[in-house]
Amino acid sequence: MIPFSPPRIDQKIIDAVNETLRSGWITTGPKTKLFEKKLTEFCGNKATLCVSSATAGLELMLRWFGIGKGDEVIVPAYTYAATANVVVHCEAKIVFVDCDEDFLISTKSIEQAITSRTKVIIPVDIAGFPCNYDGIHALVSRPDIQQQFSPSTKEQEMLNHILVLSDAAHSVGAVYNGKKTGNLSEVTIFSFHAVKNLTTAEGGAICLNLPEPFDNAAIYHNLNIKSLHGQTKDALAKSQAGSWRYDIIEPGFKCNMTDIQASMGLVELERYGSDMLVRRKEIFDIYARAFSSFDWAQIPVYETADRCTSYHVFLLRINGISEDQRDRIIQEIFLQDVSVNVHFVPLPLMTYYKNEGYSIIDYPVTYDNYSREISLPVYYNLTDKMVQTVINAVVKAVEKVLIN
Repeated sequence: MIPFSPPRIDQKIIDAVNETLRSGWITTGPKTKLFEKKLTEFCGNKATLCVSSATAGLELMLRWFGIGKGDEVIVPAYTYAATANVVVHCEAKIVFVDCDEDFLISTKSIEQAITSRTKVIIPVDIAGFPCNYDGIHALVSRPDIQQQFSPSTKEQEMLNHILVLSDAAHSVGAVYNGKKTGNLSEVTIFSFHAVKNLTTAEGGAICLNLPEPFDNAAIYHNLNIKSLHGQTKDALAKSQAGSWRYDIIEPGFKCNMTDIQASMGLVELERYGSDMLVRRKEIFDIYARAFSSFDWAQIPVYETADRCTSYHVFLLRINGISEDQRDRIIQEIFLQDVSVNVHFVPLPLMTYYKNEGYSIIDYPVTYDNYSREISLPVYYNLTDKMVQTVINAVVKAVEKVLIN
């Protein structure tokens, strides 16, 4: 069976983790701090805090910005549950909007959804392809939109417009107008989950890029406290001679990254642009060339004049089919010992969100994209021979279902 997305665990990763284990420092420590520094250098943003997951990073930033009851947060209907669940945790209202044909949040739909209660927009870089950040930033900076903004916290007053909180769980290393993800918005959240291009098994990062008069270093310090129960010193700071005493200044959370995780991330980051992304691009290009000869295949956009993906997920769509036919095609592919997936089931189709009154009927482009989409395997150790096996399995499955 060809798996869908196994992590890259080679001797370099094993050696790095073993070194950390032998060091005796396995919680947040020097490796985590170094990983934060290297991520900041890689992305070009102002400061980076590593956390236990992208979900934790999203929620920390919503809470830092003061999001709560009465506030609205705009979220694409086409995303994973984490993007919306954190809004529920903060007791704010989720305003779902439709996507465009490229799977990314529709700027036009965002404009139509903005009200005086809108405090945050969470664009999602589906499959690693960056959203239209220029368009979104231009929208929130437009005088008539800015005049609607009604700040209720010091942070909101300082920003004085809707916060663009980028969910870049898929897009480490993607590029938009010459700048890397992490440096495309005011705040960007990464995921280092086991299936991501750059993995630390579990983990995430908050990339801060807030404009003046914000002090990003001070915000980093504040978020670090929030991620450790409101404790004024982390374990590394407390380990210094005479520095054991600390205070609890708020009822914070527990979502720090460990040095074990960071040691994996440091290895992956060092070889990411020159090795990992190179191989993933090769796989994307092979798929694109192979399927472009079939009328039924819709190839995902992954490179344009101003944008380049991180090659995270290859979102193949089959033209002219129903959701039921798509599901049958997937079953036929699995019967040939090839694993595929779907990214994602739109949130208005999920039981919790349906029960909250959301309906997929309101998001037609989202549903059309989802109903015809099949995610193909893309990972470092996927050989050219295995890629061809995937292609053959897809072609055979599609033709079988379409003929029948």
